[in-house]
Amino acid sequence: MELERVSGWVARQARAPFAATSGAVVLFCLSLTPSLLPRLALSQALLSALCLLLGYGAGALLGWLVRSCGGHLSGQARSRAWRVLAALGGAACLVFLLLGLRWENEVRVLVGMDRVGIGHAVVGAAVAVVLFALLLLVARGVKALGRLAGRQVGRVLPAGPATVIGGLLVAVVAYEVVVGIGGARLLGALDSTFRTINDEFRTDLPAPTVAGVSAGPGSTQTWDDLGRQGRLFVSNAPTLEAIEAFSDGPALAPVRAYVGAGQAGVDVRREADQAVAEMEALGGFDRAVVNVVTGTGRGWVNENQAQALEYMWGGDTATVSLQYSYLPSWMSFLLDRQRSQDAGRALFDAIYARWLDIPEDDRPLLVVSGESLGSFGGEAAFSGPQDMATRTSGALFVGPTANNVLWGRLTEERDPGSPEVLPVADGGEIVRFAERPADWVAPGEWTGTRVGYLQHANDPITWWSLDLAVERPDWLEEDRGRSVSPHVRWVPVVTMLQLGIDQAMANSVPAGQGHQFGQLPVYAWAEILPPPGWTDADSERLAETVRRRPPAGS
Repeated sequence: MELERVSGWVARQARAPFAATSGAVVLFCLSLTPSLLPRLALSQALLSALCLLLGYGAGALLGWLVRSCGGHLSGQARSRAWRVLAALGGAACLVFLLLGLRWENEVRVLVGMDRVGIGHAVVGAAVAVVLFALLLLVARGVKALGRLAGRQVGRVLPAGPATVIGGLLVAVVAYEVVVGIGGARLLGALDSTFRTINDEFRTDLPAPTVAGVSAGPGSTQTWDDLGRQGRLFVSNAPTLEAIEAFSDGPALAPVRAYVGAGQAGVDVRREADQAVAEMEALGGFDRAVVNVVTGTGRGWVNENQAQALEYMWGGDTATVSLQYSYLPSWMSFLLDRQRSQDAGRALFDAIYARWLDIPEDDRPLLVVSGESLGSFGGEAAFSGPQDMATRTSGALFVGPTANNVLWGRLTEERDPGSPEVLPVADGGEIVRFAERPADWVAPGEWTGTRVGYLQHANDPITWWSLDLAVERPDWLEEDRGRSVSPHVRWVPVVTMLQLGIDQAMANSVPAGQGHQFGQLPVYAWAEILPPPGWTDADSERLAETVRRRPPAGS
């Protein structure tokens, strides 16, 4: 009897409505269309499973509406419809699997990655079916709870309203458990876990013994409190010998000031004040250039950005940053992105206030920079381009996110005729956007303070947003950007999911693609803040120097 009950339950779960199955087939096929970057087989499987579930749900809703209006398939008509769906749906899935493999390899060639074989498509499809089945079981479990709640409410209310209210009750409770209670606990657990990881390299890397860097002689900071990324940042500072070899003459060892969160917890205002004190202690305000950097997540600073200025200016620079999270960048962006803006604003305001106290003739050039989430935080200190031009000598933001406020406004209000992936803002007078070195000079003469955004047309971190679910972006209405497949098309909801999945590959592609910028910051700084006498040949030589320099701990 028990076996019969179990087999009956399995049989009921295996049944699927005609409209729901049709919707699942359609969205599965669409999930195989190309987007900005290549996908791993498992990434494709997750994307396809989500599309299967959404298609199933949309089809089920449409079927319910049709039945509510009196439409119903039965008898031979129902049998014929299922046979047609099996034949056409099966053929469509096979065709799209083969086309999907072709599109996948087309994108891989565009970004410079190895092609994949039929096994990629087979594994992706098989795992997608398994994931879909699991997701469907969860969805049906939630639906069953909704019906149960509806029956309880139905004791005091009519059946129709009771069903709706029961479903809403379950939805609200599930949201509170997952997002409210579960989300808070998850954030706390992650924060605790990554606080431990933040302590890495305390003993693996030696504390600095040279002056001019945090945790070294004269510093106000300790090696223990710098955190993992702070220790790497300090340890990666170019040596005086390396800079003299590049400059072929006298140089200085660059100043690197960094304030970590330590075990006391994040407090960006306290850390910003400490950063000013650290700059004072290390002599940072006596250098020719001060670079205020907002890092990503737990404090990572792009070495190619920092070292470009250090070598370019013969080490007569000071780079200052702080840590505002224990979480990796993507987690910080999803769970606590506001802290990035708070950190960028607090750090710049504190440094700027001290900079104003310096006699005008003795003030260093003041620039700001940041990559990805760091660009999101770094630009938060300014109300607009004119404010940035007034209070700085230049800025470089690499790989901006779609949530960057200033970037979004400049892109939206770009000059007519300029593309979204490479816009021109106010004729390029202050702000310019570039993907390659030649793009910086395209709008014409660039005088005064220069603010640059370095971005790629196929970077999903820059182009993903929730708006993609319901709105076709301009970059898919215009001519495709560099390394973007001509077969990319906008599909409501699906495109949003595709670019969301693409973000997992954004840092796993060759330099010059996706979210990997390689030595391009060298050429960007050479346009934004070149020292006197700097040449294109110097930029080429510096790019090679930065590329060959091994990271700390390697």
